[in-house]
Amino acid sequence: MLEAAGMQVEIVSDPMQLLDVLPEFNPDLILMDIYMPGCTGVEASQIIRQHIAYCNLPIVYLSTESALERQLEALRVGGDDFLHKTISDEHLVEAIRIRAKRFRALAMLMNRDGLTGLFNHINLKLLLEREISQTLRRDSPLSFVMLDIDHFKLVNDQYGHPVGDQVIKSLARLLSQRLRSGDIAARYGGEEFAVILPDTPAEAAKTLIDGLRQEFAKVSYVHEDGEFTSTFSAGISTSPPHQEMESLIAAADGALYQAKHNGRNRVDLETNTD
Repeated sequence: MLEAAGMQVEIVSDPMQLLDVLPEFNPDLILMDIYMPGCTGVEASQIIRQHIAYCNLPIVYLSTESALERQLEALRVGGDDFLHKTISDEHLVEAIRIRAKRFRALAMLMNRDGLTGLFNHINLKLLLEREISQTLRRDSPLSFVMLDIDHFKLVNDQYGHPVGDQVIKSLARLLSQRLRSGDIAARYGGEEFAVILPDTPAEAAKTLIDGLRQEFAKVSYVHEDGEFTSTFSAGISTSPPHQEMESLIAAADGALYQAKHNGRNRVDLETNTD
């Protein structure tokens, strides 16, 4: 019924497979019964809510349960709405469409950095956690990149914060336009950015980011006294060997520090993968 209404639907007949399906399908909403084989909807919701990546994902129950207290209990542990199975086809489709649309709108506001339109720091970590999980499951490499605009404080001091914002936005635009469709870019904070490159080994990641570095260095910025250019430095870490998000971030940050120490305007790979 939902597919006929133009929605993309993934049917999970075994609730124990939910956590395997969620990262791959990345839904806007979960619709499930209260009573299922091997696991109740309440138990499934509790498991889903333990994962930070899905703490805001709408969970809607569709069940024959009519007892108000049981419905409220289901909502208290992580559900967002309760629909009775006597609901008409048209009502169900519209109810799901409205809730999915609202979730996408709220997610856009919550997930994006206001200046650049890229993912923000919090959602970068949510996405990185998800991608590491997929990487380990598929046994494929993932590269993580930390980028920092060189001498950015001097840009702000010499040309003013509005010009500094233009430099930040130009790098964000370059990342958005030049990265591949499956890559993820985020503003990590201030003049620092991060990029997740799924299915990408370290050397391929370095080649990609170094090409962006060269392109960014050619961009000119106009101010009242003339023009200037800017550069960035980057550090790259990979999974495997890193299996934890914090370890992967720390390794990329260390490689970035190394790039800065080695003269800036360069891309360095992590040197210690023990």
